[in-house]
Amino acid sequence: MKEFHSYVFALLPFIAWVASGCMKFAINSYKHGREARQHVGNGGFPSTHTSVISSVAMLIGFTEGWDTPLFGLSVAVVFIVIIDATGVRRAVGENSRFINILVQRDPGSEQANLREKQGHTKTEIVGGLCVGTLVAWIASFWV
Repeated sequence: MKEFHSYVFALLPFIAWVASGCMKFAINSYKHGREARQHVGNGGFPSTHTSVISSVAMLIGFTEGWDTPLFGLSVAVVFIVIIDATGVRRAVGENSRFINILVQRDPGSEQANLREKQGHTKTEIVGGLCVGTLVAWIASFWV
């Protein structure tokens, strides 16, 4: 049983990624129909990056304790990912939008067609936290 315990921590991010990605695809299929695949990727609900990292952090909390140094470190990493998703990657998306507009205005240039949806809103981050927490809670029964 101890060996399986070790693998859960390594496999859980992948499981959270699949769960979050499937949920994102289902939401995009409902919203965009056949064009759903074009909308899956960085950005969107729920935040897959947040789901992945929060799943491990929450599993550490569920199994090792909420007052351990390892859980504190994992929370710090979760915050770094959230700051990146809401700040840096969101700014990249906004810059992509402006670049696409500039390229469209220049009749001699080719279409840039940069992906504009890169970052996340607070709701998308909370969704990722919820998915990660749920996946970790379920996994905690096998650890």
